[in-house]
Parts: sequence; structure tokens; C-alpha cells
Amino acid sequence: MTITRSSIFKAIFVALHVGSVIAITSLAFAQGGEISGSVKDHLSNQGIQWAIITVKDVTTGKVAATGVTDELGNYAVAVPALGNYSLEASKLGYGYAKATAPDLIELSDTIPIQTVNLTLGGEEWLEYDPEAPTSAMSWETGAGKSYLIPALEIPTFLILLNGYNRLIGYPDLEENGEKVYDTNLSTFGNHLVDGPWGVDTDAFNINQFAHPYQGSMYQGFARSAGLNYWESLLYTNVGSFLWETGGETTDPSINDQFASGIGGSFFGEVLFRMASLVLEGDGGKPGFWQELGATMISPPTGINRLSFGNRFKPVFPSHNPATFSRLQLGASLNSDVSNDESVFSSFTSREATAAFTMAYGLPGKPGYSYTRPFDYFHFEFTTLGNADNPFDDIMIRGLLIGKDYKAGDSYRGIWGLYGGYDYISPHIFRVSSTSLSLGTTYQWWLSRGVALQGSVLGGVGYAAAGNVTQIGERDYHYGVAPQGLLGLRLILGDRAMFDLTGRGYYLTGMGGDDPGGREDIERLDMGFTLRIYGRHAIGLKYITSDRDAQYPDRADSHQSIGTVSIVYTLLGKARFGAVEWRGADYL
Repeated sequence: MTITRSSIFKAIFVALHVGSVIAITSLAFAQGGEISGSVKDHLSNQGIQWAIITVKDVTTGKVAATGVTDELGNYAVAVPALGNYSLEASKLGYGYAKATAPDLIELSDTIPIQTVNLTLGGEEWLEYDPEAPTSAMSWETGAGKSYLIPALEIPTFLILLNGYNRLIGYPDLEENGEKVYDTNLSTFGNHLVDGPWGVDTDAFNINQFAHPYQGSMYQGFARSAGLNYWESLLYTNVGSFLWETGGETTDPSINDQFASGIGGSFFGEVLFRMASLVLEGDGGKPGFWQELGATMISPPTGINRLSFGNRFKPVFPSHNPATFSRLQLGASLNSDVSNDESVFSSFTSREATAAFTMAYGLPGKPGYSYTRPFDYFHFEFTTLGNADNPFDDIMIRGLLIGKDYKAGDSYRGIWGLYGGYDYISPHIFRVSSTSLSLGTTYQWWLSRGVALQGSVLGGVGYAAAGNVTQIGERDYHYGVAPQGLLGLRLILGDRAMFDLTGRGYYLTGMGGDDPGGREDIERLDMGFTLRIYGRHAIGLKYITSDRDAQYPDRADSHQSIGTVSIVYTLLGKARFGAVEWRGADYL
């Protein structure tokens, strides 16, 4: 038996079932001709970037030409000579489909170019067959997704986490004379029937970072098994409920249910999207380093891809969002001022700093729409060279439900309901919030080369805030918190960028353990970035944070901290991320 390039190519895609194949026979010139057109998603009608186009000679079975779609899903492939050709389009994350064009296309001497528009997805998906190990799930139709697998994975993860804490992590941790992790079936039954639900006394970083990250694992297990966002949100909340009722002997916590079940869902969705973007790459089969990078970002995604063979190997389709990303490394100088209980103090410190920012789904890209939760999100993460306080901030906002809009030729935007998770921990006080907000994100071309991007949000969250001086059982308080955000990025062509983001939180004490208190916290983040060469840039950042607190059982306090940083910046492929939709007259 002779193995040709054609049979190898076909065997790879049949084995993986992560692409779709559309065959169209056509006749080309002896002098050569061209087949051009577009490849679009069946459900969203959006162009599919980096779909692979392969032209084969029907007579010989050999590959005659190849191509790839551009960022709008368009392609043009030259055919070398007169003959019959088949045209195949494929993309990781999509299943089998048929072309919208006729199956037979004739190229004549008078028509040297034919247009063939293709759609991927739809009625012809090859459904997952548990008896066929080479078949795979479909992100577009849901065929092959599993409700059972994450329903088993999440409890297994909780049992392993409880066992680790019981035997290795915190074997002697006690509360009210009982070891916290010595749970059994009676623990679950008692908590389920009697509760009582309240507000716990765990440390701030445990409640406000570790628990949301734990919730992100639940979200990741469900999403990587093919479930959509809303289905995964349910799994995440159930996972949080199981931990609260059966993972610890302490009373179940309302604050943890918010942080893990809702904040964890927001956190996990962003990690899942970023991991999928790494896997998607340039449209080819993910390599070892892509798989490793995606697993580091979203461990459940890597676990399911490794554990279940081809079934969960299709990559979640991003629909080619416009993005902005940057990695910053540098040094910071901090200046802290505290006036707490009539005691004034101040100090300065120097630290190394690293930060990563990504905006995903920026408005204005032609053909991109917002049909799924988190088709737009903004993610920020900053870590410091300080073992006592390694995480300075983690901030997430994503569009849950919304739509795009435009005004004239120079303005594009999206608006709707956003979900948010913030964790901000400068040295002398902290604030964290899981929130829902109404707002808008936009881009406005101010001139030919100058663009203004921004977001304006206002909403309410369930927040925790406080200083780092221990008073009573815990050094922070919970409550319902109205909050707002204003973010701006002024992009000066391809050379420089100013950015400014202001946040405000007003913790009322309502719904917490100290309803008589209140806290008012503001944070302003400003920066300037200058591109030097390629994607390399330098930047100057200034962050100031202020807290005013009033509680009936202690003196009023005011705290502020300012940080100046000089950073090296590595920009993403889109550099400053300005989205271009204007015609040639503007360029």
C-alpha cells in the first residue's frame, strides 16, 4: 500500500477530529488559476482566522497548493494547471461541515478566478462516539461534552484537597477545639441540615485569593469538559457548596460561597480563555510548550486534555478577538502613610515587581461579536518581590451579557452587564470584591493615528476590606459595596501610550459582621509606555491607594500608599492594541 502526503494529511485530521473538511471539485486553467473566498463560523457568521486551506489534485491525490485565511477569514489559493482539484478547509476546534458553494466548480478560460465561501460547523458535525476513541467533542454544537466527568472530578479534587490539608498542610489546625479538616459524612449532614451559615475568620489571603482560585479549578474542570459558561457557573457554585458543607468542620461561610462560587467562576473563565488562546496559537496542532503553558495557566484544562485522549483535544474557538497584552518587569519605590488609632507612622521600601495585563475582545474588530460570556474581558496581575505580600493585585472584569454599538465612523463600543473580581493588597490595607456592574467599553479614533480606549462601570459587590493590624479575630470586614471604575488608554500611534485607571469601593457593612462600620477606598493607577524597538518598551508607573475607615469600637483611621515603578515592557503582537476598522481613506 502506498502512503501519500494526501493520505497522511487526511489520517491526521480524521484521527484528531479537531478540524473540518469541505471538499469541492473544480477545474483550473492550464496556465493556472485561483480559488478565493472566505471561511466563516456556522453559528456566529464570523470569519475564521488561520483556517488551513489545502488544494489537492483529484487525479493524483497530491497536494497542489496550500494557504491560510487572514484575520477576517478570507483566503486566495492559486492552482497550478488545468485539472480537477478538491479544496479542503480545516481549523482546530471545528467539526465536519459542507460548503455553501456548489460541490462542482468549473474554471474556464474566461473565468480564471472562482469564489468559494465556506462555513465550518452546522449539521454535519461528527458526534462523539464513546465506542470510537478517535472521535472528539464539538465546541460549536456541544456534541461529546460531558456533564458526568466534571461532576466526578470536582468532588475528587475536594477529597484530595481535604486529605492534603488534613495530613500535610494543616494537620493541627483547630477551631473551637476541633480539627478543621477532620471531616466525615456526619459533617456534611449536619451542615446541610443545621448550618449555620455565617462569616468566617480565615486570613484575608485565604478567603479572598485562595478560595476564588479554588473556585477557578471547578470552573476549569467544567469548561474543559465542553460545558458552556452558564453550565460551568452552576458546577462552580455546587463545588463551593460541597466544600463549605463537607470540606471543613467549621460552619459554612456565606463569604466563601460568594468568593469561590461567583468570583471563582469569573477567575476560572479568564484562565480558561487565556489557556485556550495559547493552545490555538497560529491554528496548527498545539505543541509541547503550548500544552505546558496552557496547563500552567489553567490546570484543569491540561488535566482533561491529557486524561481523556482525543475527546477533549478540540481547542475552544476564540473567534479571533482583538487583544492587547503586556508583560512588565522592574523595580518599585513605595511610600506608606498610616494614621490609625491616633498613631501616625510612615515608611518607604524598595521592591522588584512583575505585572501582566491582557485585554481580550476589544471593540471595533470587523466580524467579531459578543455572543458568549467573557467574549470581552480585562485581566491584570501584579506580583512583588516580598514574601510577606507577594500578590499586590489581581483584577478581572468581563462582559457577561451585552452587545456592540457604534457612533459614526470613528467610535465603536460594547455595553452590558459585567462580572468582576478584584483583589488589591498594598502593604498596609487590603480590599477585595466580587461584583456585578453595568457599563461600557469603547474605542474612539481621535485622529488618524491617535486612539482613546476606555471603560466606565458602576455596580455593587460583596467586598472585604481592612488594615493589617489585628483587632479582634480578624483584621478586615465584609459588606455590600457600591463601586465604580473609570479606565482610559490614550494610544499615540505605534510609539507610545498613556493609561489611567481609577477604582472606588464604598463598603457599607450591610450583609457583614460589623454593620455599624464603613470603609471608603480609592485606587488610581497611571502609566506611560514608550516603545523603543519592535515589541520592546520602557515604562513609568505610579499607583496611589487611599483608605478611610470608621467603626464604632475604634478610632477612625486613614491610610495611603504610593508606588513609583520603572519597568521594562514586552508588548503583545498587537503592540498597543488599537483596533482598526476604518477604510483606506483614513490610513
